[in-house]
Amino acid sequence: MNIAISLKSQLDDKKASFDLKADEKIKIIYKAGIQAVKDSKITSSAKQVGDKAPNFTLKNASGKPITLYDYLKKGKVVLTWYRGGWCPYCNMTLRQLQQELPNFKANGANLIALTPEIPDNSMSTLEKNNLKFEVLSDIGNKIADDYGVTFQLTDEVAEIYNESFDLNSYNGDTSNELPLAATYVINENGEIIYAFLDADYRNRAEPSEITEFLKSSNLN
Repeated sequence: MNIAISLKSQLDDKKASFDLKADEKIKIIYKAGIQAVKDSKITSSAKQVGDKAPNFTLKNASGKPITLYDYLKKGKVVLTWYRGGWCPYCNMTLRQLQQELPNFKANGANLIALTPEIPDNSMSTLEKNNLKFEVLSDIGNKIADDYGVTFQLTDEVAEIYNESFDLNSYNGDTSNELPLAATYVINENGEIIYAFLDADYRNRAEPSEITEFLKSSNLN
């Protein structure tokens, strides 16, 4: 019998492993980076439940333009951001979302993921995780800006990211900006009816809880 392991437990295991093995200096820098995001109050200034979701058209990994409001004609949309294929927490989340995708669809919702990665890298992420939902490149975080979920990395974190895996090449710019790992559910009228916003990139919306929310929203 397969017992489903929650995304939170997987992420918590990853955090514990990092805390055990990581260099103390890096841990201090990353902790300060998360605190800087908290201090910016971005989770309060971003789009919230009850707000109108800004429409957008972005290209998927194959170069096909995808428009949010076209998708809303088919039903609700679960809209989520991930930082990049270089982020282990993002890859765990994407795989868990893929597992949950049939349940989203069964409850009348499609899934769209946005990333600042350039298309070549988002295609790599899509293939690596065997994703069957739209992954759209939000170059320069323009749509993330519209939703208010873009933040600036601290200089120290940006330096580590660029030295270890070249973040600027991943995103095709030198802004050193990333989106929150935010998740919204948007109804057919373009209204945000669910929002997960957390300053700590290691915390993510639990996919099974999104399914439960979709089920309950269909009853209203």
